[in-house]
Amino acid sequence: MARFAIATLGCKVNQYDSALIEARLAALGMERAEFDQPADVYIVNTCTVTDRADAESLRLARRARRLNPDARVIMTGCLAQANPERLAGAHEVDAVVGLGRHGDLERAALNRASERVMVSNLRKHRADIELGAVALEGHTRAFLKVQEGCDQFCTFCIVPFSRGLSRSVPPRRIIEAIDGLHERGFREVILTGVHLGGYGRDLDPPVALEDLLEMIGERSPIGRIRLSSIDPEELSDRAIAIVAGNARFCPHFHLPLQAGADEVLARMRRRYDVGGYRERVERIVAAMPEAAIGADVIVGFPGETETNFNDCLKFIESLPLAYLHVFPYSVRAGTTAAKFADRVQSGEIRRRAAAMRELGERKRRNFAARAAQSRLKVLLEERVDGGLRGYSRTYVRVTAEGPAALINSEVEVEGTSVAGAEVVGRIIPEPQAAGV
Repeated sequence: MARFAIATLGCKVNQYDSALIEARLAALGMERAEFDQPADVYIVNTCTVTDRADAESLRLARRARRLNPDARVIMTGCLAQANPERLAGAHEVDAVVGLGRHGDLERAALNRASERVMVSNLRKHRADIELGAVALEGHTRAFLKVQEGCDQFCTFCIVPFSRGLSRSVPPRRIIEAIDGLHERGFREVILTGVHLGGYGRDLDPPVALEDLLEMIGERSPIGRIRLSSIDPEELSDRAIAIVAGNARFCPHFHLPLQAGADEVLARMRRRYDVGGYRERVERIVAAMPEAAIGADVIVGFPGETETNFNDCLKFIESLPLAYLHVFPYSVRAGTTAAKFADRVQSGEIRRRAAAMRELGERKRRNFAARAAQSRLKVLLEERVDGGLRGYSRTYVRVTAEGPAALINSEVEVEGTSVAGAEVVGRIIPEPQAAGV
């Protein structure tokens, strides 16, 4: 039996794609191996968000060739899509397969491909989105990709070139997929996409994201629906009201901020200002006081002054955010920002990133401490030394003592203490029915 191994770089969208590749190859009768083990086929699912990610993709190809000089080494993912010529120029690489070309990847893995480079122009061709359940964080939660690609062209981002035009899965297929996840035992589904806020604009007729949420809220047999990242200007009052008014939706939003100064946001070609961002956060909190709101922040973007950075720190400090994802700016060739001359020194970027991460951790601890003061609905996912661990609907990690039979169940937990950003509590027994 032929063996294959996959190495995945980058975001959860790439992890999603790798899981689908694994399922397709397993269906062909191939056996999965770890990437550091002997295999007949090595697949690198590349990332191209930074120049460093490009270099890491090629390093993995060389590593695969050393592990088995006779193996087939296949490159796919974002770098394969955005710059196939660079990968094809590496002698370690046998095939380069772009996004959405699932049959070509299978043929390359089986050594039946007639071409070495198989990449479509996704800025002209809308490749189909393959649906499937991807359990990235335990078997209780599944990611479901409902949208792919992006048309925003922020100056720091290569995604519109690597992922192509924005394209969406029709609502009927999404509802059917959620039904299938329920039959397989999943208790939570995260709706994800490269540009989730752009969902449905490409469909005929167009479908608003809010319409999709209403359909899911009415039809979903799964009782925990979570949304992935949505740009703040695309999170409408109607979407907030839908989430607030339907218990199936988790009160959890991730709103990319990226910068806390209007002049930096303008250079990034973002479509909101700090005032608009604050208004969206305040609207969420007004509708759902308990809601968790996370943010992405890029520090050290070209032209970001010390004053800009300090203003960003103060702005974030003033917001009721639950956590931060902090990204030190790194040059990505092919983007507009790569041409900007006024770059911040690398040492200064590291200093700013450390300060922002410290603020983020403080926000996370404070949010967990507030959450511990109320009863939390927790989906238990795994056994740990302290008992059972899972996440609340507001995405706080919670540990409580209990039997393993409760794994993949949603229970109510009363917080008793906080350890860092994790709530420790006790499971509240369900009330016994009368006459039992």
